[in-house]
Amino acid sequence: MKLGLGAVAVGSLAMVLVAPWFGTVSIDGWKAWAEWIGSPSAEWSQDARILDLRLPRVALAWLAGGALACAGAVIQTVLRNGLATPYTLGVASAGSFGAFLVLAFPSLAWFGAQSAILFSLTAALGCLALVLAIARRSQRADGLLLAGITLNFFFGAGVMLVRFLADPFRLAAMERWMLGSLEAVRFQAALAPAPWVFAGLALVLTQARALDQLAFDSELAAARGVAVERTRRLALLGAGLLTAGVVAFTGPIGFIGLLVPHAVRPWTGLRHGLLLPASFLAGGALLVAADLLARTVQVGGRHSEIPVGIVTALIGGPVFLALLLRRRS
Repeated sequence: MKLGLGAVAVGSLAMVLVAPWFGTVSIDGWKAWAEWIGSPSAEWSQDARILDLRLPRVALAWLAGGALACAGAVIQTVLRNGLATPYTLGVASAGSFGAFLVLAFPSLAWFGAQSAILFSLTAALGCLALVLAIARRSQRADGLLLAGITLNFFFGAGVMLVRFLADPFRLAAMERWMLGSLEAVRFQAALAPAPWVFAGLALVLTQARALDQLAFDSELAAARGVAVERTRRLALLGAGLLTAGVVAFTGPIGFIGLLVPHAVRPWTGLRHGLLLPASFLAGGALLVAADLLARTVQVGGRHSEIPVGIVTALIGGPVFLALLLRRRS
């Protein structure tokens, strides 16, 4: 299994290294990498300069895809529901609501260009805290899931209300947010989600062994000494940090958190010490590949950058159905 994890890591790294070679303009990848690594920027050729523009975007795609896939694996285990995604708990709807407030009403842009990100992050983390608080007080076994679904609808209604009240000329920017975007021209912007992602990743990895037990049965896990409620809260907090950190900077990008854990789990089983790293690596590679298609595919006879959320849905839908049919057979 560790050999398989190494193969996934090599494949993920290869995708990150090769993806910047391609786009609307093809470049000499070997030459561009050599200049980017070993020459001053003033001496770069056009190929190296194009590579320098593409690398932050690839880095953001890899980070976001890995975070969403890892969060999806955790939430599917905690909720014991194969249809669960990183957005099941309402984090994406809340993050979109926060961003839409700034996009629709510029007077709220108290923090300049970063206002939409900060509002989105605050709303997403607030939603996560509310879900955990409600689930803790609820007497129902499915209180966590129901709280997440309810808040998902609530913030979704908030998004529609803001769109209804917004200036029609601002709707385009809001639609762009909802489709997911990986626009980043500098590493500073591309790596901005990293603190949230790595904090969430560290938190869920500390719960990996407890999640192994929880994946079979919560009562059995408790009998074996697992603090079930504490494990659930910490795991969901970690998954929420992963999701909120991504949504705030890229908008909601679908299917990665649903598809990747299902694709990886047959090879790793329920051992989360392997499942979570493998999901992160595979999710990062998948989103980098989807972004590569978004940057290179021709629409209507011309090159046009398709929002990456559309590409992940077009890829993820048929692939997920194929996984379902293969397992049934």
